[in-house]
Amino acid sequence: MRRNLSLAAAACACAVATAALQPAPVAAQQQRFITIGTGGVTGVYYPAGGAICRLVNRDRAKHNIRCSVESTGGSVANVNLIRQGELDFGVAQADVQFNAAKGLTTFAKDGAASDLRFVFSLHPEVITVVAREAGIKGVADFKGKRFNIGNPGSGTRVMTEELMGAVGLKAGDLALASELRPDEQGSALCDGKIDGFTFVVGHPSANITDPTTICNARIVPVTGAAVDKLIKDKPYYTKAQVPGGMYRGNQAAVDTYGVLATILSSAKVPDDMVYALVRAIFDNFNEFKALHPALANLKPEDMATQGQFAPVHPGAARYYKEKGWSK
Repeated sequence: MRRNLSLAAAACACAVATAALQPAPVAAQQQRFITIGTGGVTGVYYPAGGAICRLVNRDRAKHNIRCSVESTGGSVANVNLIRQGELDFGVAQADVQFNAAKGLTTFAKDGAASDLRFVFSLHPEVITVVAREAGIKGVADFKGKRFNIGNPGSGTRVMTEELMGAVGLKAGDLALASELRPDEQGSALCDGKIDGFTFVVGHPSANITDPTTICNARIVPVTGAAVDKLIKDKPYYTKAQVPGGMYRGNQAAVDTYGVLATILSSAKVPDDMVYALVRAIFDNFNEFKALHPALANLKPEDMATQGQFAPVHPGAARYYKEKGWSK
């Protein structure tokens, strides 16, 4: 009897050892992960990234790709993290994409991001200047005032510095050039810590709703000859408006200019992973558009081509060719 038990134990041990040597299930072997870098949790980038991941993850049983979203410093930070291999995808303004692809402005030190790839464009974002004082008629009027120029690593910061340069306003001309994040600047304005701020965003945005509701903040026009020249000189800018009536106390449409938000990736990200992400969005497009008001007016054919300054990722190009949206 003892011998039989010993034989059984040996057989069990052998089975365990054999099982340990067996390859893992196919699904487990093929499970891969992608991460999308976005922006602050109160902006549009974060919920847009979440919407993308939600659609990708719904079909993960088919493609074995799991998507996660990460809050980051914004456009410039996302491009740098993609270059470093820390992110697979990232949301970035088209102007930041343009400068990164050519190694200009913020990216001059590190040179052109040759591996950066365009996937598709998203909603238009407009530079939105907010103030409390009635005397502020334009950005140049913030001379001697406390003005939030945007957090480092954000597309807002890049675009604000370019706008200030165009109208002849330097950081040294300000009483304070603060670097608050988007979720901090509304309360700082209402608390009297700053006199105004700028934010590049798709509308509506909670970061604009809060100060216009709580402390009657106003949206300031961004217009004039210097702005017209800036738009003419830069291929990624176009005239835009903040719709009237969208925010309390701001009943009339406000003229400004804007740029498209875009989804970027790297040439190092496998084609099939990019294809799976693109397919998840456009095969469920009506559902995707309904996930945030800023996405409501998007058109697939435009998203495939507009706002592209880096080469199109081959995985995305494959899908667009199948749909007849590109050559």
